[in-house]
Amino acid sequence: MSLEVLAQWSQIAGAVIFVVVTILVWRRWIAPAVQSYQESKNAELGEVEARRDRLRADADAARVDAERVEAEARTIRERAESDAEHERKSILAEAEGEAERLVRNAKGEIERARMAARDRLRIEFIEKALVKARSQAGAALDDSANESLIEETVETLVRGAADA
Repeated sequence: MSLEVLAQWSQIAGAVIFVVVTILVWRRWIAPAVQSYQESKNAELGEVEARRDRLRADADAARVDAERVEAEARTIRERAESDAEHERKSILAEAEGEAERLVRNAKGEIERARMAARDRLRIEFIEKALVKARSQAGAALDDSANESLIEETVETLVRGAADA
């Protein structure tokens, strides 16, 4: 055998040994590490996807809750407006009845009294009616109805000023 053939066979044997050792090293240490890394990343990805799904479900639930709350707020607002309108009509009817009664009383007094006495008496009735109306209106109105009446009065005044 010649040295050249021996050199070739030693090169081939070295290459085979290198490949065998590389395969053994790969199977023994590198492949399990790569597999472990891949499994940990897959598990991490699964956790992230599960968290994303939970967050989506939470967001959907929050949206449903927000819609429910909005509907409840709309219902409360409508009920408050209805109650305020009813209270306003009731107060106006009471005030009109009181005003009619005061006018009838004032007419009876005007017919029986002299001109100066009628003027003084009328002023006195008006002052008493205002005091009574203020005290009754203050006692009959709660804060929300009072605020509603104030807002309506301001809007009426603003519309009147804009029309003028």
